[in-house]
Amino acid sequence: MAGLTLDVLLLVLGIGVLYFGAEWLVRGAARLAGSIGVSPMVVGLTVVSFGTSAPELVVCTVAAWGGNPDLAIGNVMGSNLANIGLILGLTSIVRPLEVQSRVVWREMPIMMLVTVAIYPLAWDLELTAGDGVILLLILASYLLFVFQSVGSETPEVLVEYEDFIEAAGETESRLRTGDVGLVLAGSAALVLGGYCIVEGAVQVASALGISQVVIGLTVVAVGTSLPELATSLVAAARRESDIAVGNVIGSNIFNLAAILGTASVVETIPIQPTVLTEEMPALLIVSALLFPVLRSGWRIRRWEGTILVAAYIGAGIFLLR
Repeated sequence: MAGLTLDVLLLVLGIGVLYFGAEWLVRGAARLAGSIGVSPMVVGLTVVSFGTSAPELVVCTVAAWGGNPDLAIGNVMGSNLANIGLILGLTSIVRPLEVQSRVVWREMPIMMLVTVAIYPLAWDLELTAGDGVILLLILASYLLFVFQSVGSETPEVLVEYEDFIEAAGETESRLRTGDVGLVLAGSAALVLGGYCIVEGAVQVASALGISQVVIGLTVVAVGTSLPELATSLVAAARRESDIAVGNVIGSNIFNLAAILGTASVVETIPIQPTVLTEEMPALLIVSALLFPVLRSGWRIRRWEGTILVAAYIGAGIFLLR
């Protein structure tokens, strides 16, 4: 019993260290990007989304490298489910989210396409280095698309991103050593936290007799999604709904393309058949719920947020049965 308690404490400690590591990395990287003239919107859509996905990246890479691929897959699937059902749902319950139509017609289809693209790559029940390269090329194409589309954004959206980045104190116009230090400290904390989470999660799963996919879908997924939750809640509180929604969709794209891509390049990831028949369909169904929700007046109302949370809980019960 004492051993299980220590493993749980290690898991909780890892989540805490991981959260602060992501916070430091996002803040430092955003300031560095601002100091070299990168626009606030690009910072928001890329640096912030990537930074809040950094915990999943570290955990999945450490898990794959350490011979725990089920934990890596469970973390990505669970994090994406949590981002849409739990985070967007809770955020819109706290404050209804107004959304630009471009989110529905541009970002959402990209997220769905990247999700569907996992099927042919994983059909042979493994993600190889070649599959990882394909996913990273998809990510590069997405980033190029983001950079090229900034000029077509409405003034309202551009101002929203400028206000968000400025309020976060991330608009330095000069390069500062402290910002480099934040990036380095954040990166170190992410590695330490990721190692603690993987070690704790593997031991807890073993002690309780549950699979690593289950522990990855639940505790680890929610823990690594805390940066997205914090970012979305702050954006919603400031009435910056496009950032709240864009952060979640961008993070989901990063989770699938950057994280699975990087992890499979590091080490071939075997895929359990249930990933294709249960986890992926559940993720696609919950993701598809966003289309009618976002189109109903271009906003997510409180009762619609409740539906998203209920869908997340329902998907969790189905996957963990």
